[in-house]
Amino acid sequence: MTDQDQIKQIESMRQQIANLKGQIEKAEAEIKKQIEKREQLNEQTKKANLEIHDKKTQRDEINERVKVLKQQRDDVRVKIKPIMDKIKALDDKKEELKKKTPRVRQQDLQEELDAIEWKIQTTSLDLKEEKHLIDQVKQLETQLSSYKKIDKQNKKISEFLNERRTLETQADALHQELSDLAKKSQDLHESMIAKIDEARKARAEADAQHKAYIQNKEQIKQWLVDNAVLTGQAMGLQNIIREQSRAIREKENSERVKEKETMQEQKTRKMLEEQTLKEKLGAVAREKLHRGEKLSWNEFQLLADDKSEDADTQN
Repeated sequence: MTDQDQIKQIESMRQQIANLKGQIEKAEAEIKKQIEKREQLNEQTKKANLEIHDKKTQRDEINERVKVLKQQRDDVRVKIKPIMDKIKALDDKKEELKKKTPRVRQQDLQEELDAIEWKIQTTSLDLKEEKHLIDQVKQLETQLSSYKKIDKQNKKISEFLNERRTLETQADALHQELSDLAKKSQDLHESMIAKIDEARKARAEADAQHKAYIQNKEQIKQWLVDNAVLTGQAMGLQNIIREQSRAIREKENSERVKEKETMQEQKTRKMLEEQTLKEKLGAVAREKLHRGEKLSWNEFQLLADDKSEDADTQN
Protein backbone atom coordinates (compact mmCIF):
# COMPACT_ATOMS: atom_id res chain seq x y z
CA MET A 1 0.00 0.00 0.00
CA THR A 2 1.43 3.36 -1.05
CA ASP A 3 1.66 6.37 1.26
CA GLN A 4 -1.15 8.01 -0.69
CA ASP A 5 -3.36 4.96 -0.20
CA GLN A 6 -2.61 4.98 3.53
CA ILE A 7 -3.43 8.69 3.79
CA LYS A 8 -6.73 8.11 1.96
CA GLN A 9 -7.50 5.22 4.32
CA ILE A 10 -6.78 7.42 7.35
CA GLU A 11 -9.05 10.15 5.98
CA SER A 12 -11.77 7.54 5.45
CA MET A 13 -11.32 6.31 9.04
CA ARG A 14 -11.48 9.88 10.34
CA GLN A 15 -14.75 10.37 8.46
CA GLN A 16 -16.11 7.14 9.90
CA ILE A 17 -15.03 8.27 13.38
CA ALA A 18 -16.77 11.63 12.86
CA ASN A 19 -19.93 9.82 11.71
CA LEU A 20 -19.79 7.54 14.75
CA LYS A 21 -19.41 10.54 17.06
CA GLY A 22 -22.43 12.16 15.40
CA GLN A 23 -24.46 8.97 15.83
CA ILE A 24 -23.37 8.67 19.46
CA GLU A 25 -24.35 12.29 20.19
CA LYS A 26 -27.71 11.75 18.48
CA ALA A 27 -28.29 8.50 20.40
CA GLU A 28 -27.33 10.17 23.69
CA ALA A 29 -29.86 12.96 23.01
CA GLU A 30 -32.46 10.30 22.19
CA ILE A 31 -31.62 8.45 25.41
CA LYS A 32 -32.22 11.64 27.38
CA LYS A 33 -35.65 12.00 25.77
CA GLN A 34 -36.41 8.32 26.36
CA ILE A 35 -35.49 8.61 30.06
CA GLU A 36 -37.68 11.71 30.46
CA LYS A 37 -40.57 10.03 28.63
CA ARG A 38 -40.12 6.84 30.64
CA GLU A 39 -40.17 8.77 33.93
CA GLN A 40 -43.28 10.70 32.83
CA LEU A 41 -45.02 7.42 31.94
CA ASN A 42 -43.94 5.84 35.23
CA GLU A 43 -45.36 8.85 37.08
CA GLN A 44 -48.55 8.58 35.02
CA THR A 45 -48.75 4.86 35.86
CA LYS A 46 -48.18 5.59 39.55
CA LYS A 47 -50.89 8.25 39.55
CA ALA A 48 -53.28 5.94 37.68
CA ASN A 49 -52.60 3.12 40.18
CA LEU A 50 -53.38 5.47 43.07
CA GLU A 51 -56.65 6.43 41.37
CA ILE A 52 -57.39 2.76 40.74
CA HIS A 53 -56.80 1.98 44.41
CA ASP A 54 -59.02 4.89 45.45
CA LYS A 55 -61.81 3.88 43.07
CA LYS A 56 -61.55 0.24 44.14
CA THR A 57 -61.77 1.27 47.81
CA GLN A 58 -64.86 3.40 47.08
CA ARG A 59 -66.41 0.64 45.00
CA ASP A 60 -65.79 -2.00 47.67
CA GLU A 61 -67.22 0.28 50.37
CA ILE A 62 -70.32 0.89 48.22
CA ASN A 63 -70.67 -2.82 47.51
CA GLU A 64 -70.56 -3.54 51.23
CA ARG A 65 -73.24 -0.88 51.76
CA VAL A 66 -75.29 -2.44 48.94
CA LYS A 67 -75.07 -5.83 50.67
CA VAL A 68 -76.31 -4.28 53.91
CA LEU A 69 -79.15 -2.50 52.11
CA LYS A 70 -80.14 -5.68 50.27
CA GLN A 71 -80.28 -7.53 53.58
CA GLN A 72 -82.32 -4.72 55.15
CA ARG A 73 -84.65 -4.65 52.15
CA ASP A 74 -85.07 -8.42 52.25
CA ASP A 75 -85.66 -8.27 56.01
CA VAL A 76 -88.41 -5.69 55.44
CA ARG A 77 -89.94 -7.76 52.65
CA VAL A 78 -89.90 -10.80 54.92
CA LYS A 79 -92.02 -8.81 57.39
CA ILE A 80 -94.57 -8.04 54.65
CA LYS A 81 -95.35 -11.73 54.03
CA PRO A 82 -96.99 -12.48 57.41
CA ILE A 83 -98.89 -9.18 57.17
CA MET A 84 -100.25 -10.22 53.82
CA ASP A 85 -101.20 -13.55 55.34
CA LYS A 86 -103.06 -11.73 58.14
CA ILE A 87 -104.84 -9.49 55.63
CA LYS A 88 -105.92 -12.54 53.65
CA ALA A 89 -107.18 -14.21 56.79
CA LEU A 90 -109.15 -11.08 57.69
CA ASP A 91 -110.54 -10.88 54.14
CA ASP A 92 -111.65 -14.51 54.39
CA LYS A 93 -113.26 -13.85 57.74
CA LYS A 94 -114.90 -10.73 56.34
CA GLU A 95 -116.35 -12.72 53.46
CA GLU A 96 -117.85 -15.17 55.94
CA LEU A 97 -119.38 -12.26 57.86
CA LYS A 98 -120.82 -10.80 54.69
CA LYS A 99 -122.75 -14.03 54.19
CA LYS A 100 -124.47 -13.39 57.51
CA THR A 101 -125.31 -9.75 56.91
CA PRO A 102 -128.90 -8.77 55.95
CA ARG A 103 -129.70 -7.60 52.49
CA VAL A 104 -130.55 -4.18 53.81
CA ARG A 105 -127.76 -1.66 53.58
CA GLN A 106 -125.95 -0.79 56.78
CA GLN A 107 -126.75 2.87 56.28
CA ASP A 108 -130.44 2.13 55.99
CA LEU A 109 -130.38 -0.04 59.12
CA GLN A 110 -128.48 2.63 61.02
CA GLU A 111 -130.91 5.34 59.93
CA GLU A 112 -133.85 3.22 60.99
CA LEU A 113 -132.20 2.47 64.33
CA ASP A 114 -131.40 6.13 64.90
CA ALA A 115 -134.99 7.07 64.10
CA ILE A 116 -136.47 4.54 66.55
CA GLU A 117 -134.06 5.57 69.30
CA TRP A 118 -134.92 9.21 68.67
CA LYS A 119 -138.64 8.37 68.87
CA ILE A 120 -138.17 6.49 72.13
CA GLN A 121 -136.27 9.42 73.60
CA THR A 122 -138.60 12.17 72.40
CA THR A 123 -142.05 10.59 72.28
CA SER A 124 -144.36 9.64 75.14
CA LEU A 125 -145.13 5.96 74.58
CA ASP A 126 -147.18 3.42 76.40
CA LEU A 127 -145.45 0.35 77.77
CA LYS A 128 -146.49 -1.97 74.99
CA GLU A 129 -145.46 0.38 72.21
CA GLU A 130 -142.18 1.17 73.93
CA LYS A 131 -141.44 -2.54 74.31
CA HIS A 132 -142.16 -3.10 70.64
CA LEU A 133 -139.76 -0.33 69.66
CA ILE A 134 -137.11 -1.72 71.99
CA ASP A 135 -137.46 -5.11 70.35
CA GLN A 136 -137.00 -3.46 66.97
CA VAL A 137 -133.89 -1.74 68.27
CA LYS A 138 -132.50 -5.06 69.41
CA GLN A 139 -133.22 -6.64 66.03
CA LEU A 140 -131.63 -3.74 64.22
CA GLU A 141 -128.56 -3.84 66.49
CA THR A 142 -128.28 -7.58 65.87
CA GLN A 143 -128.44 -6.98 62.16
CA LEU A 144 -125.91 -4.11 62.44
CA SER A 145 -123.55 -6.21 64.56
CA SER A 146 -122.47 -8.16 61.45
CA TYR A 147 -121.63 -4.86 59.73
CA LYS A 148 -119.75 -3.73 62.82
CA LYS A 149 -117.76 -6.90 62.82
CA ILE A 150 -117.00 -6.32 59.15
CA ASP A 151 -116.03 -2.72 59.99
CA LYS A 152 -113.75 -4.05 62.71
CA GLN A 153 -112.17 -6.42 60.21
CA ASN A 154 -111.83 -3.57 57.72
CA LYS A 155 -110.16 -1.46 60.38
CA LYS A 156 -107.68 -4.22 61.14
CA ILE A 157 -107.15 -4.78 57.43
CA SER A 158 -106.59 -1.03 57.00
CA GLU A 159 -104.08 -1.05 59.85
CA PHE A 160 -102.25 -4.00 58.31
CA LEU A 161 -102.38 -2.36 54.88
CA ASN A 162 -100.88 0.80 56.35
CA GLU A 163 -98.22 -1.27 58.02
CA ARG A 164 -97.61 -3.09 54.73
CA ARG A 165 -97.40 0.20 52.83
CA THR A 166 -94.95 1.54 55.42
CA LEU A 167 -92.81 -1.57 55.03
CA GLU A 168 -93.11 -1.44 51.25
CA THR A 169 -92.10 2.22 51.32
CA GLN A 170 -89.11 1.30 53.44
CA ALA A 171 -88.28 -1.59 51.12
CA ASP A 172 -88.68 0.63 48.05
CA ALA A 173 -86.51 3.33 49.63
CA LEU A 174 -83.86 0.74 50.50
CA HIS A 175 -84.13 -0.73 47.00
CA GLN A 176 -83.82 2.70 45.41
CA GLU A 177 -80.83 3.54 47.55
CA LEU A 178 -79.09 0.26 46.79
CA SER A 179 -79.97 0.65 43.08
CA ASP A 180 -78.41 4.12 43.07
CA LEU A 181 -75.38 2.80 44.92
CA ALA A 182 -75.15 -0.20 42.60
CA LYS A 183 -75.19 2.20 39.62
CA LYS A 184 -72.48 4.29 41.29
CA SER A 185 -70.51 1.12 42.00
CA GLN A 186 -70.84 0.08 38.35
CA ASP A 187 -69.70 3.54 37.20
CA LEU A 188 -66.73 3.36 39.56
CA HIS A 189 -65.92 -0.14 38.32
CA GLU A 190 -66.02 0.95 34.68
CA SER A 191 -63.92 4.02 35.52
CA MET A 192 -61.49 1.76 37.39
CA ILE A 193 -61.27 -0.62 34.41
CA ALA A 194 -60.56 2.36 32.14
CA LYS A 195 -57.83 3.51 34.55
CA ILE A 196 -56.41 -0.02 34.66
CA ASP A 197 -56.27 -0.01 30.86
CA GLU A 198 -54.66 3.45 30.95
CA ALA A 199 -52.09 2.27 33.51
CA ARG A 200 -51.41 -0.88 31.47
CA LYS A 201 -50.82 1.13 28.30
CA ALA A 202 -48.64 3.64 30.15
CA ARG A 203 -46.63 0.80 31.70
CA ALA A 204 -46.25 -0.92 28.31
CA GLU A 205 -45.11 2.33 26.71
CA ALA A 206 -42.72 2.98 29.63
CA ASP A 207 -41.31 -0.54 29.18
CA ALA A 208 -40.92 0.12 25.44
CA GLN A 209 -39.09 3.38 26.18
CA HIS A 210 -36.86 1.56 28.66
CA LYS A 211 -36.16 -1.20 26.14
CA ALA A 212 -35.29 1.39 23.48
CA TYR A 213 -33.09 3.14 26.05
CA ILE A 214 -31.21 -0.12 26.76
CA GLN A 215 -30.85 -0.79 23.04
CA ASN A 216 -29.46 2.71 22.48
CA LYS A 217 -27.01 2.24 25.37
CA GLU A 218 -25.84 -1.06 23.88
CA GLN A 219 -25.57 0.56 20.44
CA ILE A 220 -23.54 3.41 21.91
CA LYS A 221 -21.23 0.88 23.57
CA GLN A 222 -20.73 -0.86 20.23
CA TRP A 223 -20.13 2.46 18.49
CA LEU A 224 -17.59 3.41 21.16
CA VAL A 225 -15.83 0.10 20.56
CA ASP A 226 -15.92 0.69 16.80
CA ASN A 227 -14.69 4.23 17.37
CA ALA A 228 -11.83 2.96 19.54
CA VAL A 229 -10.92 0.34 16.93
CA LEU A 230 -10.97 2.87 14.09
CA THR A 231 -9.03 5.38 16.19
CA GLY A 232 -6.47 2.71 17.01
CA GLN A 233 -6.23 1.67 13.36
CA ALA A 234 -5.89 5.30 12.25
CA MET A 235 -3.23 5.92 14.88
CA GLY A 236 -1.51 2.72 13.81
CA LEU A 237 -1.47 3.83 10.20
CA GLN A 238 -0.23 7.27 11.25
CA ASN A 239 2.54 5.62 13.26
CA ILE A 240 3.41 3.48 10.27
CA ILE A 241 3.51 6.55 8.05
CA ARG A 242 5.65 8.37 10.62
CA GLU A 243 7.96 5.36 10.86
CA GLN A 244 8.12 5.14 7.11
CA SER A 245 8.78 8.88 6.87
CA ARG A 246 11.45 8.61 9.57
CA ALA A 247 13.01 5.65 7.78
CA ILE A 248 12.97 7.59 4.52
CA ARG A 249 14.53 10.60 6.20
CA GLU A 250 17.13 8.39 7.85
CA LYS A 251 17.81 6.72 4.54
CA GLU A 252 18.07 10.08 2.80
CA ASN A 253 20.34 11.36 5.59
CA SER A 254 22.40 8.21 5.37
CA GLU A 255 22.65 8.56 1.63
CA ARG A 256 23.64 12.22 1.97
CA VAL A 257 26.29 11.25 4.56
CA LYS A 258 27.52 8.46 2.36
CA GLU A 259 27.55 10.79 -0.62
CA LYS A 260 29.43 13.39 1.43
CA GLU A 261 31.85 10.74 2.67
CA THR A 262 32.33 9.48 -0.87
CA MET A 263 33.03 12.99 -2.11
CA GLN A 264 35.51 13.51 0.75
CA GLU A 265 37.16 10.22 0.01
CA GLN A 266 37.39 11.14 -3.67
CA LYS A 267 38.82 14.54 -2.73
CA THR A 268 41.31 12.92 -0.34
CA ARG A 269 42.26 10.32 -2.90
CA LYS A 270 42.72 13.04 -5.49
CA MET A 271 44.85 15.05 -3.08
CA LEU A 272 46.91 11.96 -2.31
CA GLU A 273 47.30 11.25 -5.99
CA GLU A 274 48.26 14.86 -6.63
CA GLN A 275 50.70 14.74 -3.69
CA THR A 276 52.20 11.52 -4.97
CA LEU A 277 52.56 12.97 -8.44
CA LYS A 278 53.98 16.16 -7.02
CA GLU A 279 56.50 14.17 -4.97
CA LYS A 280 57.48 12.16 -8.03
CA LEU A 281 57.86 15.30 -10.13
CA GLY A 282 59.77 16.96 -7.26
CA ALA A 283 62.09 14.01 -7.05
CA VAL A 284 62.71 14.19 -10.80
CA ALA A 285 63.29 17.96 -10.55
CA ARG A 286 65.72 17.49 -7.69
CA GLU A 287 67.58 14.85 -9.67
CA LYS A 288 67.83 17.19 -12.62
CA LEU A 289 68.95 20.00 -10.33
CA HIS A 290 71.50 17.69 -8.77
CA ARG A 291 72.82 16.75 -12.21
CA GLY A 292 72.92 20.45 -13.13
CA GLU A 293 70.26 20.11 -15.75
CA LYS A 294 68.02 22.98 -16.67
CA LEU A 295 64.64 23.01 -14.92
CA SER A 296 61.33 24.02 -16.46
CA TRP A 297 59.28 26.72 -14.85
CA ASN A 298 56.85 24.19 -13.45
CA GLU A 299 59.69 22.13 -12.00
CA PHE A 300 61.29 25.23 -10.57
CA GLN A 301 57.92 26.27 -9.10
CA LEU A 302 57.43 22.78 -7.73
CA LEU A 303 60.80 22.88 -5.93
CA ALA A 304 60.02 26.38 -4.63
CA ASP A 305 56.67 25.11 -3.25
CA ASP A 306 58.42 22.20 -1.54
CA LYS A 307 60.87 24.59 0.17
CA SER A 308 58.01 26.80 1.24
CA GLU A 309 56.19 23.79 2.70
CA ASP A 310 59.38 22.67 4.46
CA ALA A 311 59.80 26.16 5.97
CA ASP A 312 56.20 26.13 7.14
CA THR A 313 56.76 22.72 8.67
CA GLN A 314 59.84 23.88 10.56
CA ASN A 315 58.03 26.97 11.80
